[in-house]
Amino acid sequence: MIFLQLFWAFFKTGLFAVGGGMATIPFLYDISDSTGWFSHNDLANMIAVSESTPGPIGVNMATYVGYVTGMKVAGIPTAILGALSATLGLVTPAVIIILIVAVFLKSFRDNKYVNSAFYGLRPASTGLIAAAGLSVAVANFFPEAFSIAAFNWKGAILAVVLVVMTNIKKLGKLHPIVFIAVSAVAGVVFSM
Repeated sequence: MIFLQLFWAFFKTGLFAVGGGMATIPFLYDISDSTGWFSHNDLANMIAVSESTPGPIGVNMATYVGYVTGMKVAGIPTAILGALSATLGLVTPAVIIILIVAVFLKSFRDNKYVNSAFYGLRPASTGLIAAAGLSVAVANFFPEAFSIAAFNWKGAILAVVLVVMTNIKKLGKLHPIVFIAVSAVAGVVFSM
C-alpha cells in the first residue's frame, strides 16, 4: 500500500511542479506535513544530497524520499521498491504529457492559447522556485526557531564566502564540484 501512496503523491507533484526540480520543493513540504514520511530538517538534507548527486534534483529527491520511507517500513528490499515507486510517480506525468504534445505538436506550435498559457506559467514557475529558495535559506539560517539567537552564523558566512568565490573571475571558472567539495569539508570542520 505504501508504494501506491508514494506513487500517487509524487505523480501529483510531477504533474503540477512546473519549472524543474526546485519547483518540487513546496510540494515536498506538503508531503512532509500531510504524511509524516520525513521532517522539514530531513528535507533540507535531501536537498543538499540531491543537489550534490548527478541527475535532476526532483528525481533525486523522489528517489531519496521513496528509499527513506521504504526503509522505515521494512528494510532494504522495501526501500528499493519505495524509491522506484516515488521516482516513477514523479516522471510518469512528464512522459505522458510529452507523448501527447509530440502527437499534437504541429497544432500546438502556433496556437495562441497554448503560447499564452506558457507565458502565464513562467511567473508561476519563477515564484515556486523563489519560494523553494526562501524555504531552503530559512531552514539553513534558522534551523531551530526563527530568531536571531538561533541564526546559523556559520552557514551564513559559508554562503557569503561561496557567493564571493563564484563571482571572482578566476575562481568562477572552476567546476561546481570544487565548490561542493569545499562546502562539504567546511561543513565537517564547522560541525567539530
